[in-house]
Amino acid sequence: MSATTVSPEILNTYEMVIGLEVHAQLLTKTKAFCGDSTTFGAEPNTNTSPLTLGHPGTLPVLNREMVEFTIRMGLATNSSIRPVSMFARKHYFYPDLPKGYQISQYDDPICYDGHVVIEYENSVKETIMKRIGITRIHLEEDAGKSIHDLDLERLVDLNRAGVPLIEIVSEPDIRSEKEAVAYLTQIRQTLLYLGICDGNMEEGSLRCDVNISVRKKGAEKYGTRAEVKNMNSFRNVEKAIIHEFQRQVAIVEAGGTVIQQPRMWEAGEGVTRPLRSKERAHDYRYFPEPDLPPVHVDQAWIDRVRATLPELALARKQRFIAEFGLPMYDAAILTVERDVAQYFEDCCMALTERTKERFKLVSNWLMTEVLRILSEKKISIAEFGVAPQAIAELVELFASDVINSKVAKEIFPDVIAGKSPKAIVDERGLAQVSDTGFIVEIVDRILTENQGEVDKYKGGRKNVFGFFVGKTLAATKGKANPKVVTQILQERLDA
Repeated sequence: MSATTVSPEILNTYEMVIGLEVHAQLLTKTKAFCGDSTTFGAEPNTNTSPLTLGHPGTLPVLNREMVEFTIRMGLATNSSIRPVSMFARKHYFYPDLPKGYQISQYDDPICYDGHVVIEYENSVKETIMKRIGITRIHLEEDAGKSIHDLDLERLVDLNRAGVPLIEIVSEPDIRSEKEAVAYLTQIRQTLLYLGICDGNMEEGSLRCDVNISVRKKGAEKYGTRAEVKNMNSFRNVEKAIIHEFQRQVAIVEAGGTVIQQPRMWEAGEGVTRPLRSKERAHDYRYFPEPDLPPVHVDQAWIDRVRATLPELALARKQRFIAEFGLPMYDAAILTVERDVAQYFEDCCMALTERTKERFKLVSNWLMTEVLRILSEKKISIAEFGVAPQAIAELVELFASDVINSKVAKEIFPDVIAGKSPKAIVDERGLAQVSDTGFIVEIVDRILTENQGEVDKYKGGRKNVFGFFVGKTLAATKGKANPKVVTQILQERLDA
């Protein structure tokens, strides 16, 4: 029985049991155990030295910033911080691992017994909140990168070897692909808000291994898990989980046995394939790292780090809903990145009239115009270059009916170039006319000149109302306030 032949009815009798292992490269300037640069994009094998290359006689020296970043993540995920933790050697033999082992942690990781709360919408659009346990967060160094060229030769770039990593291991508390994506999103947001990882899955600074097993609904015993390695996008994680769930259910239904093994996701074919033989802890021959002393973290260090923690994404989203009156959708979009969330707040604080209506207008402008430009130009909000005060001024001109949305969009390129919205409107004479006396005079003339259309409207053809609005706006060269025009026309035509 293939995965594609499993009926929805059969699938519905099983449940997924999922745990995620997230590997995050830390934004330190130097590597985990030496002073080599961690700069991404350098020429291959230039961010190396005898220490990175594992030459005989070289000794590792721990990067203190790596430890502090890990404590930040531990506290942000409600984890306990171990006062004394040890490094271990994890042995395996790949071309991109020059020492023949990876310095990692095994029995006593620096952070343990944590949790995060995820939030997502289920199939009927209900907001679900769920606590996902975190087993451990441990320190380790990254391996290099193997590259297969067109001649099928394997090339190795060791620039990444020794870059500091944390591995965040969840409890098997996740029960669907939606929960998995929500958890991965939450972890990535936390790393970004803490400023300890850039979260770039395409460049490999954030990678995810998915452990998944299946069992009959109501069963307590876990099934045999398979591990899908090195996922590099949220969408691939979702697709791989769905495929692997169907594959394992098909095996069990056919009377077979799921094999514990690492697998790889073939995105082009939409399937997982075996990567190598199954691996267990003893296969790596862990033993204590003899060249590094224990890591000591005292309470004073923990307290100092705790005092620097920012408000995290979920808390900020909930505050945006309560304090600014934003819909959940807006709040979720604006809090994906910490700098965008701060930019929104700065725009709101620059308003002279701080109302929930105007906060919503700021949100609309950021989501429709600002984020579009960031996406098109592939820049961050820090590179956008428009002061929050300018966005606030533009929103207030619109909210006060000085300009309409069409004019606001027309002048926005000049605002991006550094000009004041109010100054642009004044220089070009773009302010809307809201003088009712002037507009009444125009409306009366248009109604007199178009008596036939007036008769049609009064005869029940209400769709000609737009004709009168268009005529009035054209007569005022677009400067008449459409709200005032509409109000006066309705008064005249419905009298």
